Amino acid sequence: MPKKKISKEKSIRRTKHLTELIICMACLAGGVFAVKGMVDRSSVVTSGEHKDKSEIIIQETSADPQEPFDPNKTLYETKNINTKDKFKGDLILVNDKHEYYVTGEEDLVSILDKNEETGRTYFGAVDNTYTVVSKMYEPMATMIGDFYDIYHIDNIIIYGAFRTTEFQKELYDKAMESDNEEDKQRVAKPGFSEHESGYAVDFSTIPDYDYQGTGDYAWFSENCYKYGLIIRYPEDKENITNIRYEPWHFRYVGKPHSYYMTKNGLCLEEYMDLLEQHPYSGEHLEFTDEDGRNFEVYFVPSDDSAETTSVPVPSGLKYEISGNNYNGFIVTVYKDEKLNAEEPPHEETQPEETQQEEETQAETEAEEAPQE
Repeated sequence: MPKKKISKEKSIRRTKHLTELIICMACLAGGVFAVKGMVDRSSVVTSGEHKDKSEIIIQETSADPQEPFDPNKTLYETKNINTKDKFKGDLILVNDKHEYYVTGEEDLVSILDKNEETGRTYFGAVDNTYTVVSKMYEPMATMIGDFYDIYHIDNIIIYGAFRTTEFQKELYDKAMESDNEEDKQRVAKPGFSEHESGYAVDFSTIPDYDYQGTGDYAWFSENCYKYGLIIRYPEDKENITNIRYEPWHFRYVGKPHSYYMTKNGLCLEEYMDLLEQHPYSGEHLEFTDEDGRNFEVYFVPSDDSAETTSVPVPSGLKYEISGNNYNGFIVTVYKDEKLNAEEPPHEETQPEETQQEEETQAETEAEEAPQE
């Protein structure tokens, strides 16, 4: 074969190989650019980002994006809560600035009826119409029972309990007509009394009806927090509550909160202000009570432009949701207690009306069914 022909074939092969090499390099460069674009478009989900109810949010506790994933970190999912439910719950703040939102759905029980049902005879109430929210009765009755076991005093009587707005107006009008300035300062305007919520009671004693919380009765002021109650109007907080010291006025807020408020010397107004400084998107309030139980509490503002508010809640842990009665929700996490899959988490919100109607109808049908 002539030499020129061989050189021509070699030249063609070199050109072919060079072309293939250029094409491979171009494909490789395109792949690198595509991967880079995907990375640039990705983002990290932080504790402040709200997702749909079905999605999980990983709470980042470190600002370092290179920190390895910790499987023990709390996972959060969002739950849609009726925005108007911010007016309900153990932690609602009712005072001269925040009116109680009357729902007509208060779950009230008669104190005397419950006493008869449970066999308690060491305290009483004025009559059967004196009621409190059902979840307050047992802690209050247990507290009075423990006091009786220590001092063997059985003259406690509940002299103030749930009041309708109409009854509160009667008390207010009567106080305004009085010449006693102290009476005028003690009676809240109708709509602005804690008694209208059912979460507050006034203690007194028989036969003199003069409870001052002194002597043996000082035990109540010192120990009520162990039962989820607080002295609502402390002696050293009058400039904040705008109510004079009332050692007889007890308010139910729940044990984790009564413990923290008492040990840190906070009235309810101060505690609500503190919780707003611990939003979901920031540092949560964490503490351990005297029984060694661990809690985490955070604030979620209500979405007043919508019927529902997306509230992040822990996945797999027991939690409670309460409104604060003016601008949002308080979530309390029981960090040591797993959520029982067979029981729904406790929320300080009322069930949907349709569900209540269905349950009532089912109960009625069951009662009317012929007995065999």
